[in-house]
Amino acid sequence: MASAPSTSEAETTRSKDTSLNTQKTPVVERPGSSTAGDIVPRGADPRLSPPMPAGRSVPLLICSIGNPGPYLNTLHSAGHTVLSKVAEAIRAPPFRKDRALGNGLVSNATAPHSASQWVLWQSTSLMNISGAGLKAAYNSWSKSLPEGEGKLVVIHDELEKPLGAVSVKVKQGASAKGHNGLKSILASMGGKPFVRIGIGIGRPISREPNDVAEYVLRKMTPEQRIKVEGCVEEVIKKLGDLESG
Repeated sequence: MASAPSTSEAETTRSKDTSLNTQKTPVVERPGSSTAGDIVPRGADPRLSPPMPAGRSVPLLICSIGNPGPYLNTLHSAGHTVLSKVAEAIRAPPFRKDRALGNGLVSNATAPHSASQWVLWQSTSLMNISGAGLKAAYNSWSKSLPEGEGKLVVIHDELEKPLGAVSVKVKQGASAKGHNGLKSILASMGGKPFVRIGIGIGRPISREPNDVAEYVLRKMTPEQRIKVEGCVEEVIKKLGDLESG
């Protein structure tokens, strides 16, 4: 018969068993984590753990400026063209005229990747006097928001930039660079900050004022329209960035 283990041998075995049972499961931290909720067992799929809380989104009043009537589909109204395509892409409700919001065309939409409010607004006035309506729309819209909560965004055409190129200007105090619509807005808003999203419309070879005016007020060709509308996904991404901070 095999002999029973000695007392010292049994104690050594129990000690090893206890050590194995009390050893903590190794853990790894998700890159950038700082809370216990982000710690998962080694080997586990971090994608299955609860997501980190998202930052608060900011409501946006997104305005386009241009010209009405026979000049609606011109390069100078590229802002309107792009905002209409943004509305289509995010499945916003149809635009409706709203006297309470500066008599503009309005669509109350929801941001595509958050529950944030995006109010899409198109000026119905001539480009050169678009500031008054935009100011009225902003004042009415911002009344329901806590001070400094929302952001005003203006989408406009931009000479000198390649067709369909998108530029974003967040810094205040930038020049209107001869753009009469932006001049009107700057004069009307009295220093109220707003973000500019410029849509490139190119430039004629001649720099003569009459030639430039003829260029921007000319109907877009099918090729030009394709390039202008082709920037819509980039504009939506920029708007998403703006609502996040």
